[in-house]
Order: sequence, then C-alpha cells, then structure tokens
Amino acid sequence: MKVRPVEFEKPIVELEKQLEELKKHSKLSSVDLDREVRAMEKKIEETKREIYEKLTAWQKVQIARHTARPFALDYLKLAFSDFVELHGDRLFGDDEAMPCGFATIGQYRCAVVAHQKGRDTKENIRRNFGSAHPEGYRKALRVMRLAEKFHLPVLALIDTPGAYPGVGAEERHIAESIAVNLSEMMLLRTPIIAAVIGEGGSGGALGIGVADRVLMLENAYYSVISPEDCAAILWKHRSHAPEAAEALKLTARDLKDLELIDEVIPEPLGGAHQDHELTAQNLRSALLAHLEHLKEKPIESLLNERYEKFRKMGMVFEGS
Repeated sequence: MKVRPVEFEKPIVELEKQLEELKKHSKLSSVDLDREVRAMEKKIEETKREIYEKLTAWQKVQIARHTARPFALDYLKLAFSDFVELHGDRLFGDDEAMPCGFATIGQYRCAVVAHQKGRDTKENIRRNFGSAHPEGYRKALRVMRLAEKFHLPVLALIDTPGAYPGVGAEERHIAESIAVNLSEMMLLRTPIIAAVIGEGGSGGALGIGVADRVLMLENAYYSVISPEDCAAILWKHRSHAPEAAEALKLTARDLKDLELIDEVIPEPLGGAHQDHELTAQNLRSALLAHLEHLKEKPIESLLNERYEKFRKMGMVFEGS
C-alpha cells in the first residue's frame, strides 16, 4: 500500500528518495556504493526513531486520521474470523458508518460494534466519514442486546470524529440515542471491551465506549472535542489546533496516566498504517488477554466494577 506522508514525515521521505537514487546509481555504474547505502539506511532508521518517539499530541492526531490506517473492517479481516454483519435498527434504517454483527476472536464468539470510515470520496460518502446517525447507535444497541441474550461478550472498535450533527440526525434524536446507549451499556449483563483504533471524538465515540475495559492504540486519540473545534472556541481560530491538542490531554499515554483507559496497545514505528498485520496482531492479543480475564468474573461483580470505573472519573477530592 502506497502511504502518503504527513507533514512531519517529509524529512524521512527526502532521505528515502536519496537512498533510492544511491541504489539506482550503484546498479548503473561500476562504483561500489554499498557503504554509502548502509550509512543512508542507518540515517533513515535513526531519523524515524527521532521523529516518531517524540511525536506531539497534534502529530498523533494526524496519524490517527491517516487514510491508510487500518479501519474496523480491516481488523475484522485480520484479527477476527467468521464475521456476519447485521443490518438495520428496526426503527428507521441501516447506517453504514456503524457496521455491527457477530465474529470469532481466538476461541470466543462475540458481538462487534464499530465505526467505519472510507479511504476515498465514494466510500466516505457511503460511510458518512465514520460519523454515525441515530440509527447506527440503535443498531449497535440491538446487537449488544442480542449478545447479552446469548451470553456473548461485546467488542467495540471506536474510530469516529464524532456523531453526525446534521438536521436529519437531530430530527431522529441523535442525543437521545447516544444517551440510551450510555445507560444500557452500563447495565448490559455481559463483558464489554472497547478499543479506540483511530479517532475517538466526543459523544459519538462514547456512544459505544462504556465498557469494562477501554483500550487505545498508541497513536489514537480520545477527546471530548476535536482540537480544531476547541481552538475555534478558545483561541477564535482553528490554526491553534496544536496547542488545543496538548491542552486536551487526548493521547493514549495521557489518558493512561489519568486512569481513564486501561491499556495502550503498541503500534509499529511510524503508525498502524505502516504495518496492518502487526497492528492487528497487537490488537488481537490485547483483546484476548482482557477477554479471558473478564470471562472469569461473576456478572454481578462485573457490573459493580463497571459502575465504579466510570463513577470515579472526574472525581474531585477536597482537602480537610
């Protein structure tokens, strides 16, 4: 897959072009350039590590939005098997921004609810850029209730800039559909694991994010508002998005330190789009580890712990 570089990756791209020129020149001439080639390869590796190990919050947001990054349906092919998609919310229609169904991961049959983006204009229109309508959240809840009925765990793959804010979504009560999901997921009598695989935007992400374990890929982000919108409100201009991203503490490491998520899943050097298979393997291993642990818990203990997990978020302790 040809990957279009992000702005901060341009120094690496320039070095890779120089390496290709060296290799081409070495083949066409009798001059031995193996030493120079090895030196250039070493320099590229060092430059990659220097850039990717010191990414800012805004740079991680850019990676989280990368169009070559694996999406939910990619993970369903690479980390799961036997996926059977279910359609429709039984009230209005189907929402292709929110594919849902049943799949197998390891030895477990499970329900999967997810956001899905597109890689080109046609697919993005079909998937509504990963922004679900009310019927998407109601479809997800329908599938989760089926999972509860058949004693299957629920796995949620979150990747959305936010729920769709259009007139139609408001007419069909987008806020109510998300609110119902928050309430119902808190009481769902089956294990739930949510993983933020790209963007975790606002209530659109939280609408399938109430879970016993919340995981995040290393370069994903999870935030109450996008950096651009936050900048427009606080600084009156979207150009301040990098400062907003830092202030929002939206990276996986920040959220782990704040105890708002349970695990940071490592990505390949440069981001998940550099190696889909390795990223899927890391996600699969993390999901299975948490699933095996949760399956051992009595359901009442699971519900109590889930309640306490979210109840303590944002708690303020005053001095005596």
